[in-house]
Amino acid sequence: MFRPFELFVGLRYTHSRRRTHFISFISMTSMLGIALGVTALITVLSVMNGFEKELRDRILGMASHATVTTYTGKLPDWQGMQQALADNERIIAMAPYVRGESMLSLGKQVSGALLRGVLPSMEGDVSDVVSHINGGDLGLLEEGKYSIILGSELAIALGAGIGDSVTVVAPQVTIGPTGIMPRLRRFTVAGIFEVGMYEYDRGVALVHIKDAARLFRLDDNVTGLRLRLDDIFAAPQIARALSAELPLDYRVEDWTRQHANFFRAVKTEKRVMFIILTLIVAVAAFNIVSTLVMVVTDKRADIAILRTLGSSPGSIMMIFIIQGIVIGAMGTALGVAGGVGLALNVETIVPAIESLFNVEFLAADVYYISDVPSELHWNDVWVMASVSLGLSLLATLYPAWRAARTQPAEALRYE
Repeated sequence: MFRPFELFVGLRYTHSRRRTHFISFISMTSMLGIALGVTALITVLSVMNGFEKELRDRILGMASHATVTTYTGKLPDWQGMQQALADNERIIAMAPYVRGESMLSLGKQVSGALLRGVLPSMEGDVSDVVSHINGGDLGLLEEGKYSIILGSELAIALGAGIGDSVTVVAPQVTIGPTGIMPRLRRFTVAGIFEVGMYEYDRGVALVHIKDAARLFRLDDNVTGLRLRLDDIFAAPQIARALSAELPLDYRVEDWTRQHANFFRAVKTEKRVMFIILTLIVAVAAFNIVSTLVMVVTDKRADIAILRTLGSSPGSIMMIFIIQGIVIGAMGTALGVAGGVGLALNVETIVPAIESLFNVEFLAADVYYISDVPSELHWNDVWVMASVSLGLSLLATLYPAWRAARTQPAEALRYE
């Protein structure tokens, strides 16, 4: 079988001979270093992707994909707006809501909270809170009964349980015969929800939309419409399109703007972790430099003979580039295989390790996410493999260039 000259010699030089075991050992070390670095890169970024997805799902369990409001904070005739948006194919479901800051008290315990008025028959279409309610359901929020569903941490802070009466104080005031009095109303705790995000579990309470409208003096108005879209990642584009269609006094916000700082921090962390772990691959890749320098020194006589037989400096350079690329490619292939296999089985491996050594990496009473999630993105794999191969190629250039500059007469002088 015919093989190009440079490829044949380059592959031959990768084989170990009895007097070059040390060089082969360094080559193997470089290969394993690249493999471990790529494995770590794929695994860590997959776990970070998993955590990001888990947190995003939990956030969107309470937050909406997009909201339609006005700059006055009051949306009149929400049914008309719902009909106007009904023809938009990107909108799957809609539900009205009332939102306002309030103070909740029970006995001597007082806590601020975001009071959200919802329509029980429609809320389940735009959020996942229905599946996270313990000991009750949204159907218990009936107009005029003044029932309330508290977040789990908020209930703990107030010392409230199902059936207790909680006083809700609105920021508006009422002027009566005795002077200025704050608006307050007693609500009965009908349920407790836990979505796994401290921000919501500690600071959100749900009531019927009509009860909230009365408390905040909105009459027949609501704060806005919550939208569920067919693609959460297209939310910014859909929101911009809706803003262009609606009158100027309407405002459309998507979930990425509502939690911009959080997701920006996650992206920054992923970028920094990618750079840090790439340095591990770079250190392993640049071990190829020392390997090839020793190979070039060991093969000076062979290089000189090849030059006298007519090989060009470019051919000599290509021989050693091929040798370094083979080391880098094999290390990258092992790393990709190990990283993909580990990333796809993290959720099985971690519990097995915890069971074997009787440890718990993410305690359920400390962390809201007690399992280690993983989500493999193939785009990340291709980028990591390309970076690893690129660093391996870069590491071969100097030793290959040095080999190409070998002068036959000087190399064979003492042979």
